[in-house]
Amino acid sequence: MAGHPACATPCQFEAQGEGRVAAVVDARSVRLDDGREVRLTGIEATAATKQALTSLLVGRDVILRSTDDTPDRYGRQGALVFIGESDSSIQAALLAQGDALVSAEIADKECAAALMASEAQARRQKKGSWADPSAIKNAESPDDILAGIGRFMVVEGKVLSVRQAGAMTYLNFGRSWTRGFTATISKRNLPAFESAGITLKSLENKRVRVRGWVEGNTGPRIDVRLVGQVELLGANEPTGVRP
Repeated sequence: MAGHPACATPCQFEAQGEGRVAAVVDARSVRLDDGREVRLTGIEATAATKQALTSLLVGRDVILRSTDDTPDRYGRQGALVFIGESDSSIQAALLAQGDALVSAEIADKECAAALMASEAQARRQKKGSWADPSAIKNAESPDDILAGIGRFMVVEGKVLSVRQAGAMTYLNFGRSWTRGFTATISKRNLPAFESAGITLKSLENKRVRVRGWVEGNTGPRIDVRLVGQVELLGANEPTGVRP
């Protein structure tokens, strides 16, 4: 990725500190040698993320870049992590290897698009977790999605209907609203979609990819809070769903 500045440049936020990585705390957090804990923003972990982070970062000098250095409730500083003066973040490297998923939390559009492009590259090449045919769930198989309740998942399918009830909009992927997969969007989040030029009703009968944490009891659902959690799939884009 360092040889592709067009992909790397968008995520060059202001430097918010630097240090040497002493240890990997978990699949999304590292500890610097001065005791600070850093949470890698922009990604969600797969089974291989922690090991990949250990190989890439332990003992390396890093620069932390973000729009804000305010720690989260656990005292961790959220940032995109760069090794030395590299143009490309560790997040982009993990995504390009198929060792992480885009979380859609990065608000900057250009940076978010660059991270998504890194993930798409790995997906097309079936790298890392994308080598598994079940990495992308089929919206027509709600039981497979429900089996992953509490996990961050990527789901693809056709939106059969868009319905609004009270303060919630439902993107329904199944004919049975009690059993089928659904993506829910709160009324308070609609302005963000409108600003992005997305009319939810226009998604009806369109193929989309939804990512997020799976919830539900009878039927699975993903609560969509960020615009980047929903991707409209082009007619010529290969689907990640296997028959």
